[in-house]
Amino acid sequence: MKATTINLTRDKENNRIEMIDFYNEATEDYEVWSSDFNMHFGYFIPFKTNVFKRDTMLNEMNNQVIKRLNITKDNKALADLGCGMGGTMRYALKKNKNLAAFGVTLSEFQTKKGNELLKGYNGTILKENYNNTSFSTNTFDAAIAIESFCHSGHSKTSIKEAYRVLKPKGKLVIADAFLKKQPSQLCYGSHYAYNKLCNHWSLKKLETIENIIEKLKHQGFAEIKIENASFRVAPSVLHVPFTIISFVLKQLVNTKSLKRESLHNLKGSFYALLSGLHMKSFGYYIISATK
Repeated sequence: MKATTINLTRDKENNRIEMIDFYNEATEDYEVWSSDFNMHFGYFIPFKTNVFKRDTMLNEMNNQVIKRLNITKDNKALADLGCGMGGTMRYALKKNKNLAAFGVTLSEFQTKKGNELLKGYNGTILKENYNNTSFSTNTFDAAIAIESFCHSGHSKTSIKEAYRVLKPKGKLVIADAFLKKQPSQLCYGSHYAYNKLCNHWSLKKLETIENIIEKLKHQGFAEIKIENASFRVAPSVLHVPFTIISFVLKQLVNTKSLKRESLHNLKGSFYALLSGLHMKSFGYYIISATK
C-alpha cells in the first residue's frame, strides 16, 4: 500500500512539473492563436462575433464568463484560478473600472509576462497553485476557471479552494470541456483522442459533467447552472488546423525547428479538435455556482 501511495504521489508530481515546463516554454506560441493572449477557445454569436476573426470569439468567451458573475458597480474582487497570461483579467478590468483582479499560475513565464501586460490595470498575477493559494478565506466576490481546472482533473481540491476564497454569495464560473460518459464507456476513437489530449496538454483528466455537478453540490455550492456551449465553441475549434499550419510554417522559417513543448501544444490542439468531433462523448460547458 505504501509503495502504491508513493507511486501515485510521484505521478502527480511529474505531471505538475511537466505542466509547468509546458506553459513556461509554450505560452509564447499562443500569440499565434490570440493577439490578446487568450489561452482558451471562443464563443460564437451570429452577427456579433466574426467566425473568420478568432479573437472576436475568444473575447466573447471572456464576456460570457464575466457577465455570469453579475459584477456590479461597487468595488469587487475577482480571482482567476489558472489565469495564463491574464487575458480574461485584462478584459474584465477594461469592462469594470471598480474591479480588482488577482490571478494565479504555476508558470514563472506567465507570471512575469502577464504582469507586464497588466501594467496600468488593477490586476496582479501570482505564481501560485490554484489548489492551495495564499488568499484569505472569504476574500473574493467572484472567481473564474477557464480551461484550467482540467489540469488537476477538475478535482475536489480545486473546488474546495475556490469555495474557500469566495465570500458568501460569491459566484464561481467554470468554462471547460467535460466528458459526457465515463472513460470506460468511451468508444475506441473517443478514448484514443482523450488519452492523447490529456498527454499532450498535461491534463490529469477530464471529469464527467455529472461528477462535477456532484462535486460542486458536495462542497456546498448552490444555484448551480449548467450550459452546454459546445456549438458556440465549435467555430473557434475549427480554427485549430489552420493555426497549426500557420504556426509550423512560421517556426520553420524563423528557427528551422520546433521546441518539444510547442510540438506537444500543437498535437494537443489537434486532439482537442478530434475530441470535439465526438459529440456524444465530449462537451464544452459553462458552469455557474454560488457559495
